[in-house]
Amino acid sequence: MNTFRSILFAVWGGLWTLLVAPMVIIAAIVLRGLWGYHFGKLWRLGIQWGVENLLGIRPRVVGLENMPLEPCVILSKHQSAWETMTIQDYVPQGAYCVFVLKKELLRVPLIGWGLGAMKMISIDRAAGKLALDLVVEQGRERLQKGFYVIIFPEGTRVAPGETRRYKAGGAYLATQVGCKVVPVAHNSGELWPRQAFIKKPGVVTISIGPAFDATGMTEAEVNRRVETWIEGEMRRISPHRYPDAQISA
Repeated sequence: MNTFRSILFAVWGGLWTLLVAPMVIIAAIVLRGLWGYHFGKLWRLGIQWGVENLLGIRPRVVGLENMPLEPCVILSKHQSAWETMTIQDYVPQGAYCVFVLKKELLRVPLIGWGLGAMKMISIDRAAGKLALDLVVEQGRERLQKGFYVIIFPEGTRVAPGETRRYKAGGAYLATQVGCKVVPVAHNSGELWPRQAFIKKPGVVTISIGPAFDATGMTEAEVNRRVETWIEGEMRRISPHRYPDAQISA
């Protein structure tokens, strides 16, 4: 059954993308303004319909009251493609999000072209300090225009129970701009494993942590605070993935 669900979702996602992605690109380039984001949301809602009704994956959100009403930097755990869509549902109504992503994604046909047209913050991860400066430059501009900036500090999708080094990009942006930071934990990888075609139905818990102001902090302090909260929350959400959590319990 899970194989059938996954095939059905893949067909739905492909057809929906072929239909809507060109609209995103045209709207962003020709109509400009927020039109690209409006059509981008339409694409996302269609894919999420498939996630919930074909795959049977549904969200359970905890801590929604922690999301600031003003634009901020959201630093999230990254386990699958699921959170790239779903986190956007939990910013204030009418607000839009942009992601910091590797520039290689912009080359992906249709989806990558749509991301480029919507002016996501793309970086060359090999550029070092220059990449950080570009994140600050573009991130400041997006925040000032009212966008929430979503960054995955581990830099790639990480399997449930694993942790990678939290990179400086998101923390550096928040300290340089002087804005609030929101940590987010979730267990999407339990149902939507990394690079796996077969997904499983069930409920993903997404937990939004307390926001804090990064003004006057160093990026190391921001990262330490975010990592401590996210990794602690992961042990509460998925204790079976962390032997130390089971011991402490």
